[in-house]
Amino acid sequence: MRHHRNKTDFDFIEKPVEFNKNTEKTLLQYCLGATLYMPATRDFSQALMQNKLPGLTSMVMCFEDAIKEEDLLSAQENALAFLNKTTKALDSNRISLNDLPLIFFRVRSPEQFRMISSNLSREHYKVIAGFVFPKFGTENGAEYFAHLLELNDSTGQTIYGMPILEGREIAFKETRLRELEGTKIIVDSYKDLVLNVRVGATDLSSCFGVRRGINYSIYDILTVRECLGDILNLFGRDNDYVVSGPVWEYFLANKTMKFSKIDDDSFHNSLLKRTPIIDDAADGLLREVILDKANGFIGKTIIHPTHIAYVNALQAVIKEEYEDALQIISTAGGVIKSKKANKMNEIKPHTSWAEKVLMRAKAYGVVEDEASYFKLF
Repeated sequence: MRHHRNKTDFDFIEKPVEFNKNTEKTLLQYCLGATLYMPATRDFSQALMQNKLPGLTSMVMCFEDAIKEEDLLSAQENALAFLNKTTKALDSNRISLNDLPLIFFRVRSPEQFRMISSNLSREHYKVIAGFVFPKFGTENGAEYFAHLLELNDSTGQTIYGMPILEGREIAFKETRLRELEGTKIIVDSYKDLVLNVRVGATDLSSCFGVRRGINYSIYDILTVRECLGDILNLFGRDNDYVVSGPVWEYFLANKTMKFSKIDDDSFHNSLLKRTPIIDDAADGLLREVILDKANGFIGKTIIHPTHIAYVNALQAVIKEEYEDALQIISTAGGVIKSKKANKMNEIKPHTSWAEKVLMRAKAYGVVEDEASYFKLF
């Protein structure tokens, strides 16, 4: 698996690296990018085998909010059939592990997690990258990870967990800090098994009866913005965890992408000034990804395949910030003028930023400038 692998003629300054579920966690945690959530009732095997979504690098089969309670059994049967087809294709060399996106299951509860995992064989865990734990918190977090640790021990595979922080205790100010601190104690106890920390902006919004419109970002919703800020404050310190950006709920009604003409060097400015580029849905997504990156999120939950190219393109590192990061990492201390002579690079304060940029560069590649994003779209 490699980001932008369908862009074979794109001239990267530094190409993205190959990865799969067995890649070292220090890099893999940055590689998820646009993580596509889909109902576990959907048969995805044909699309996967025929490489119909070449840009897809991570996917979640959802057993929680995406399906009805009465469809749970059929979802489990469908997921098992999907794994059987995938492992058979892998064993017969019709596909390789590098052809597979990172595959996760989002379970409903610790009880369902144990039930689903009991129906899976060791062969299945060769292709499963991990499990996603919804409404994760102090009440259920230890139970989720204790069972995950058992699976790692019994299968001999590295199987990751991704907690979603979205519960009411996190939403409400009077309980938030205590809940986040308790949750982080649990997550820290199993740090080697935590691939990403995820956030549930839709659930958090529902606590206040709000929903961002197509022309707004999640950062315009004050109550949710506070939650996201506190989550990043605790889990984003010193690059301890990679925290993934919240889902964008709108997608293109017309899949034909028509770009408005803008100056090559004003991509970010055009979006932030709300100059039309594609349409409201795509422009809103791009605008929010820019703000995600500015606040320290890496990657994003998505619910439609048309989002993949946009999210993953914007994770690529432009040459100027790559050169700044290299300069910062290779300098012992003090302050130095950037290579482009347009900013100050202060070594100690900027080191954490530089480390994150260089990991993104490995995962998504280095491109010349903002105009390159259009080519990656």
